[in-house]
Amino acid sequence: MAKEIKLCLVYRDMWQSSGKYQPRADQLKQVAPVIADMGCFSRVETNGGAFEQVNLLFGENPNHAVREFTAPLIKAGIQTQMLDRGLNGLRMNPVPSDVRKLMYRVKYAQGVNITRIFCGLNDVRNIIPSIQYAKKEGMIPQAALCITYSPIHTVDYYVNIAEQLIEAGAKEICLKDMAGVGRPYSIGQIIKGIKTRHPDIIIQYHGHTGPGFSVASMMEAALNGVDYLDTAMEPLAWGMVHPDVITIQAMLKDAGFSVPDINMEAYMEVRRLTQSFIDNFLGYFIDPSNKIMTSLLVGCGLPGGMMGSMMADLKGMHNAINMALKQKGKKEVTLNYLVIQLFKEVEAIWPMLGYPPLVTPFSQYVKNIALMNILCDAKDEPRFSMIDKDSWNMILGKMGRLPGPLAPEIIELAKAKQLEFYEGDPQSAFPDELDRFRSEMQVNKWDEGPDKEELFEFAMHERQYRDMKSGTAKTRFNQELEQAKEKAGTPIMVKRPVIEIPMFDVEEVKKEYPSAKPVHAPCKGQVIWQYDLTDTSTAPFEGSIVKKGNNLCYIQSSYGIEPVVVGYEGTIIGTYAKQGKEVQKGEILAFIN
Repeated sequence: MAKEIKLCLVYRDMWQSSGKYQPRADQLKQVAPVIADMGCFSRVETNGGAFEQVNLLFGENPNHAVREFTAPLIKAGIQTQMLDRGLNGLRMNPVPSDVRKLMYRVKYAQGVNITRIFCGLNDVRNIIPSIQYAKKEGMIPQAALCITYSPIHTVDYYVNIAEQLIEAGAKEICLKDMAGVGRPYSIGQIIKGIKTRHPDIIIQYHGHTGPGFSVASMMEAALNGVDYLDTAMEPLAWGMVHPDVITIQAMLKDAGFSVPDINMEAYMEVRRLTQSFIDNFLGYFIDPSNKIMTSLLVGCGLPGGMMGSMMADLKGMHNAINMALKQKGKKEVTLNYLVIQLFKEVEAIWPMLGYPPLVTPFSQYVKNIALMNILCDAKDEPRFSMIDKDSWNMILGKMGRLPGPLAPEIIELAKAKQLEFYEGDPQSAFPDELDRFRSEMQVNKWDEGPDKEELFEFAMHERQYRDMKSGTAKTRFNQELEQAKEKAGTPIMVKRPVIEIPMFDVEEVKKEYPSAKPVHAPCKGQVIWQYDLTDTSTAPFEGSIVKKGNNLCYIQSSYGIEPVVVGYEGTIIGTYAKQGKEVQKGEILAFIN
């Protein structure tokens, strides 16, 4: 009998690996039943990681978002899962144990079945308490191994960690290949090693596509006994995200595994809805580079899930670095050059920092140190001159044991700053805090919410929760959205007559503008106008000037997004296709005079 392999849709991670924000609660409620209709997913990743914090940033209550998303899936018999950062809970820094305990009660009540618990250092001391807390509240604890590639991170290393986690009560094991740098053969051997000792333990593989190993890794995982595979789907598959479910299902089916069929009509509707969320506002916060796979990640090992924030950081630092270079009489650098420099610096300092697996939050810490080193170099200052507090906490052992030894110069730097290394249990350094938050909620007359979910949210994301309650977050987000629209290229309208062009009335155009040239669709697909993705009527920029080589708009084809490049400079005098309209290859999209 063919081995059955089940599939999971990582809908949360698809967005986090693409850009800054997640869909709103109303959008999640809209897409959830259609995901269920696809019929191929036994599990869906609904929340966790940065989900709650990201929703707070645009003024939305994440508790409502989780409940809206999970309800239709649970009704359809699909298990829901969340991403849990162990000691760090749902944020970037350590969480007191009373807040960690409350999290499982809240999330179980909100409809989340499985918690995927990981520690970025693979320190079992940070994972085992969460296994016990989750079991007590009725959740399925899935303990994760953060996969990376180094002289320290061998097959035996991972199998031995899995053994400790299973002994502590983990019901499932996940291989969390957050950067996709796990080598396929080794992935298979880790799974084989765990299954040999524990044939009944459920194993799930999660691999990002960034450096290109993931499909081969999934095949090796399948051949060695994996039970679940995490997949994505267009328009957010591949790039820094995950393989599309269609490809993985076809590969497994060809290899003789038992896999569910995909309702392609529902697939296309989920795809369309996801694209509509991008068009609505989320696309303004998706970096196009995250749609591209790159072998450069094989060396530095940075994860797909942080590429959105990394590019935002790089763009923010670009001017500061160039200003420092200019002041020192040095040549300024391009953003692309800066990306390569950052990758090289991460690769160089990673062993010096004890090989922490590059996953949240440690990937951000290593990236931050590397970025500051580049700035220091531009200013002719020593490397490691600017290390932030959280990064020092990682170095000093306050968040867990580093897998490898620190470089002597890092140890000497700590001593020079009179910093002490920590050998105790990481959790004991962070005392309980729920009473403080409960007291403040009483003073403010804030309801603790059903199952104390509002108390939990306040304690987990204090600053962001305050901003959400005060309305500051929504105001700030609306300002950010307007700025993003402007940066995307909101047109400068030219004061001149604009004619309305009936569909295919080419002769009328030639009479009014004899020198006008048509712009044709390069392929079949849906039209996405570049300057205002929220407009659903006509292209909003007749009368604006375009330059040769500019992207006029995009076509969402069956294989991806195809830019429509203008071959000449001129003024847009009219457009044919409305936002979202299906056009054929060669169809006229606009005229430029």
